[in-house]
Amino acid sequence: MADHQRQRIHPVQVEAPPPPTTPLVPRGSSRSEKGTPLPLHHPPRLHVIPTTTYSTPRKGSCFCKCLCWTITLLVLLLIILAATVGILYLVFKPKLPNYSVDTLRISDLRLNFDMSLYAKFDVKVTANNPNKKIGIYYEKGGRLSVWYTNTMLCEGSLSKFYQGHQNKTELNVSLTGQVQSGSTLMTALQQQQQTGRIPLDLKVHAPVAIKLGRLKLKKVRVLGECMLVVDSLSSNNLISIKASNCKFRMKL
Repeated sequence: MADHQRQRIHPVQVEAPPPPTTPLVPRGSSRSEKGTPLPLHHPPRLHVIPTTTYSTPRKGSCFCKCLCWTITLLVLLLIILAATVGILYLVFKPKLPNYSVDTLRISDLRLNFDMSLYAKFDVKVTANNPNKKIGIYYEKGGRLSVWYTNTMLCEGSLSKFYQGHQNKTELNVSLTGQVQSGSTLMTALQQQQQTGRIPLDLKVHAPVAIKLGRLKLKKVRVLGECMLVVDSLSSNNLISIKASNCKFRMKL
Protein backbone atom coordinates (compact mmCIF):
# COMPACT_ATOMS: atom_id res chain seq x y z
CA MET A 1 0.00 0.00 0.00
CA ALA A 2 1.30 3.35 -0.92
CA ASP A 3 2.17 6.00 1.62
CA HIS A 4 -0.56 8.42 0.53
CA GLN A 5 -3.12 5.72 0.97
CA ARG A 6 -1.83 4.98 4.51
CA GLN A 7 -2.20 8.63 5.40
CA ARG A 8 -5.81 8.60 4.24
CA ILE A 9 -6.54 5.62 6.39
CA HIS A 10 -4.39 6.69 9.38
CA PRO A 11 -3.84 10.44 9.25
CA VAL A 12 -0.55 11.59 10.89
CA GLN A 13 -0.87 14.27 13.58
CA VAL A 14 1.49 17.13 12.92
CA GLU A 15 2.77 18.95 16.08
CA ALA A 16 1.96 22.65 16.38
CA PRO A 17 4.90 25.06 16.36
CA PRO A 18 5.99 26.34 19.82
CA PRO A 19 4.79 29.78 20.86
CA PRO A 20 7.20 32.63 20.41
CA THR A 21 9.37 33.17 23.49
CA THR A 22 9.90 36.59 24.98
CA PRO A 23 13.46 37.65 25.53
CA LEU A 24 14.66 37.26 29.10
CA VAL A 25 15.00 40.53 30.92
CA PRO A 26 17.65 40.82 33.62
CA ARG A 27 16.31 41.00 37.13
CA GLY A 28 16.02 44.51 38.30
CA SER A 29 15.59 45.94 34.74
CA SER A 30 12.78 46.22 32.21
CA ARG A 31 12.44 47.00 28.57
CA SER A 32 9.97 49.14 26.70
CA GLU A 33 7.75 47.91 23.97
CA LYS A 34 10.39 48.95 21.40
CA GLY A 35 13.03 46.90 23.19
CA THR A 36 14.92 49.78 24.76
CA PRO A 37 15.90 49.13 28.40
CA LEU A 38 14.12 51.17 31.01
CA PRO A 39 16.11 52.87 33.81
CA LEU A 40 16.54 50.79 36.93
CA HIS A 41 14.57 51.86 39.99
CA HIS A 42 16.16 50.85 43.26
CA PRO A 43 13.86 50.33 46.24
CA PRO A 44 14.01 53.18 48.78
CA ARG A 45 16.42 52.65 51.63
CA LEU A 46 14.98 52.40 55.08
CA HIS A 47 16.82 54.45 57.67
CA VAL A 48 16.81 52.43 60.91
CA ILE A 49 17.11 54.59 63.99
CA PRO A 50 18.95 52.66 66.73
CA THR A 51 16.96 52.39 69.88
CA THR A 52 18.57 52.27 73.34
CA THR A 53 17.38 49.41 75.48
CA TYR A 54 17.33 49.84 79.20
CA SER A 55 17.80 46.62 81.18
CA THR A 56 16.53 46.48 84.71
CA PRO A 57 19.24 45.65 87.29
CA ARG A 58 19.21 42.10 88.51
CA LYS A 59 18.86 41.18 92.16
CA GLY A 60 21.90 38.90 91.96
CA SER A 61 24.23 41.72 90.83
CA CYS A 62 23.03 44.01 93.63
CA PHE A 63 23.61 41.27 96.19
CA CYS A 64 27.14 40.65 94.86
CA LYS A 65 27.96 44.37 95.07
CA CYS A 66 26.67 44.60 98.64
CA LEU A 67 28.64 41.49 99.61
CA CYS A 68 31.83 42.89 98.06
CA TRP A 69 31.42 46.20 99.89
CA THR A 70 30.75 44.42 103.18
CA ILE A 71 33.83 42.23 102.84
CA THR A 72 35.95 45.25 101.91
CA LEU A 73 34.76 47.19 104.97
CA LEU A 74 35.42 44.23 107.26
CA VAL A 75 38.94 43.84 105.88
CA LEU A 76 39.61 47.55 106.40
CA LEU A 77 38.31 47.39 109.97
CA LEU A 78 40.50 44.37 110.70
CA ILE A 79 43.53 46.16 109.27
CA ILE A 80 42.81 49.26 111.38
CA LEU A 81 42.28 47.15 114.50
CA ALA A 82 45.48 45.18 113.93
CA ALA A 83 47.42 48.39 113.36
CA THR A 84 46.00 49.91 116.56
CA VAL A 85 46.85 46.83 118.62
CA GLY A 86 50.34 46.75 117.14
CA ILE A 87 50.95 50.41 117.98
CA LEU A 88 49.67 49.93 121.56
CA TYR A 89 51.88 46.87 121.96
CA LEU A 90 54.96 48.74 120.77
CA VAL A 91 54.23 51.74 123.00
CA PHE A 92 53.23 49.99 126.25
CA LYS A 93 54.97 46.59 125.84
CA PRO A 94 52.50 44.71 128.08
CA LYS A 95 53.60 41.82 130.31
CA LEU A 96 51.56 39.39 132.37
CA PRO A 97 51.56 39.86 136.15
CA ASN A 98 53.11 37.00 138.10
CA TYR A 99 52.76 35.63 141.60
CA SER A 100 54.95 33.76 144.02
CA VAL A 101 54.04 31.83 147.16
CA ASP A 102 56.25 33.07 149.99
CA THR A 103 54.97 31.16 153.00
CA LEU A 104 52.37 28.51 153.75
CA ARG A 105 51.05 27.76 157.21
CA ILE A 106 48.42 25.19 158.14
CA SER A 107 46.32 26.54 160.99
CA ASP A 108 44.00 23.54 161.17
CA LEU A 109 43.67 20.17 159.45
CA ARG A 110 41.41 17.60 161.11
CA LEU A 111 38.63 15.08 160.70
CA ASN A 112 35.24 16.04 162.12
CA PHE A 113 32.77 13.65 163.74
CA ASP A 114 30.87 13.40 160.48
CA MET A 115 34.11 12.21 158.81
CA SER A 116 34.47 15.45 156.86
CA LEU A 117 37.92 16.97 156.51
CA TYR A 118 38.30 20.56 157.69
CA ALA A 119 41.30 22.59 156.48
CA LYS A 120 42.49 26.13 157.21
CA PHE A 121 45.60 27.47 155.46
CA ASP A 122 47.30 30.88 155.69
CA VAL A 123 49.15 31.81 152.54
CA LYS A 124 51.41 34.76 151.85
CA VAL A 125 51.52 35.63 148.15
CA THR A 126 53.50 38.32 146.34
CA ALA A 127 51.82 39.85 143.27
CA ASN A 128 54.25 41.46 140.85
CA ASN A 129 53.37 43.96 138.11
CA PRO A 130 56.43 44.13 135.79
CA ASN A 131 54.96 46.74 133.41
CA LYS A 132 56.46 50.22 133.18
CA LYS A 133 53.41 51.98 131.71
CA ILE A 134 50.49 49.75 132.73
CA GLY A 135 48.58 49.72 136.01
CA ILE A 136 46.39 46.85 137.23
CA TYR A 137 43.06 47.09 139.04
CA TYR A 138 42.30 43.93 141.02
CA GLU A 139 38.53 43.78 141.04
CA LYS A 140 36.17 42.10 143.46
CA GLY A 141 35.73 38.33 143.04
CA GLY A 142 39.35 37.13 143.01
CA ARG A 143 39.87 33.64 144.45
CA LEU A 144 42.82 31.62 145.68
CA SER A 145 42.48 27.87 146.33
CA VAL A 146 44.66 24.90 147.38
CA TRP A 147 44.12 21.45 145.82
CA TYR A 148 45.44 17.99 146.52
CA THR A 149 45.19 15.75 143.43
CA ASN A 150 41.70 16.64 142.11
CA THR A 151 40.17 17.66 145.45
CA MET A 152 39.97 21.25 146.68
CA LEU A 153 41.08 21.47 150.29
CA CYS A 154 40.34 25.16 150.93
CA GLU A 155 39.89 28.55 149.25
CA GLY A 156 39.84 32.25 150.06
CA SER A 157 39.15 35.62 148.45
CA LEU A 158 41.69 38.11 147.15
CA SER A 159 41.41 41.71 148.29
CA LYS A 160 40.46 44.51 145.90
CA PHE A 161 43.24 47.00 145.21
CA TYR A 162 45.14 48.95 142.55
CA GLN A 163 48.71 48.00 141.67
CA GLY A 164 50.90 50.64 140.07
CA HIS A 165 53.75 50.38 137.58
CA GLN A 166 56.53 47.95 138.46
CA ASN A 167 55.02 47.33 141.85
CA LYS A 168 55.18 44.30 144.16
CA THR A 169 52.36 43.79 146.65
CA GLU A 170 52.26 41.17 149.42
CA LEU A 171 48.89 39.55 150.01
CA ASN A 172 48.00 37.58 153.15
CA VAL A 173 45.12 35.26 152.29
CA SER A 174 43.26 33.01 154.71
CA LEU A 175 41.86 29.85 153.09
CA THR A 176 39.22 27.57 154.61
CA GLY A 177 37.37 24.52 153.33
CA GLN A 178 35.56 21.35 154.24
CA VAL A 179 35.62 18.11 152.26
CA GLN A 180 32.92 15.48 152.68
CA SER A 181 34.00 11.84 153.17
CA GLY A 182 37.46 13.07 154.10
CA SER A 183 38.70 9.93 155.87
CA THR A 184 40.12 8.47 152.66
CA LEU A 185 41.73 11.80 151.80
CA MET A 186 43.22 12.17 155.28
CA THR A 187 44.75 8.69 155.06
CA ALA A 188 46.31 9.53 151.68
CA LEU A 189 47.78 12.79 153.07
CA GLN A 190 49.30 11.01 156.08
CA GLN A 191 50.90 8.38 153.85
CA GLN A 192 52.27 11.09 151.56
CA GLN A 193 53.64 13.01 154.54
CA GLN A 194 55.85 10.06 155.46
CA THR A 195 57.77 10.57 152.21
CA GLY A 196 58.47 14.21 153.06
CA ARG A 197 57.16 15.41 149.68
CA ILE A 198 53.48 16.38 149.48
CA PRO A 199 52.28 17.81 146.15
CA LEU A 200 49.83 20.70 146.40
CA ASP A 201 48.28 22.78 143.63
CA LEU A 202 47.62 26.46 144.31
CA LYS A 203 45.27 28.12 141.80
CA VAL A 204 44.71 31.85 141.24
CA HIS A 205 41.62 33.33 139.60
CA ALA A 206 41.84 37.13 139.56
CA PRO A 207 39.54 39.47 137.59
CA VAL A 208 41.59 42.55 136.68
CA ALA A 209 41.22 45.72 134.62
CA ILE A 210 44.17 47.17 132.74
CA LYS A 211 44.97 50.89 132.93
CA LEU A 212 46.77 52.40 129.91
CA GLY A 213 47.64 55.97 130.82
CA ARG A 214 44.29 57.42 131.88
CA LEU A 215 42.27 54.81 130.01
CA LYS A 216 40.78 51.89 131.95
CA LEU A 217 40.15 48.94 129.67
CA LYS A 218 37.61 46.14 129.85
CA LYS A 219 37.88 43.61 132.66
CA VAL A 220 39.83 40.41 131.95
CA ARG A 221 40.81 37.38 134.03
CA VAL A 222 44.26 36.33 135.14
CA LEU A 223 44.46 32.58 135.65
CA GLY A 224 47.46 31.16 137.47
CA GLU A 225 48.56 27.79 138.77
CA CYS A 226 51.47 27.01 141.10
CA MET A 227 52.60 23.42 141.60
CA LEU A 228 54.04 23.22 145.12
CA VAL A 229 55.87 20.48 146.96
CA VAL A 230 55.88 20.84 150.77
CA ASP A 231 57.57 18.73 153.41
CA SER A 232 54.78 18.49 155.99
CA LEU A 233 51.14 19.21 156.79
CA SER A 234 51.60 19.65 160.53
CA SER A 235 49.28 22.20 162.10
CA ASN A 236 50.57 25.51 163.48
CA ASN A 237 53.96 25.03 161.85
CA LEU A 238 55.62 26.92 159.06
CA ILE A 239 55.64 24.60 156.08
CA SER A 240 58.80 24.37 154.02
CA ILE A 241 58.16 24.80 150.28
CA LYS A 242 60.66 22.54 148.52
CA ALA A 243 59.60 23.24 144.95
CA SER A 244 57.39 25.76 143.16
CA ASN A 245 56.47 26.01 139.48
CA CYS A 246 53.97 28.71 138.49
CA LYS A 247 52.27 29.42 135.16
CA PHE A 248 49.93 32.29 134.31
CA ARG A 249 47.73 33.33 131.42
CA MET A 250 45.16 35.98 130.63
CA LYS A 251 41.63 35.20 129.44
CA LEU A 252 39.03 37.62 128.08
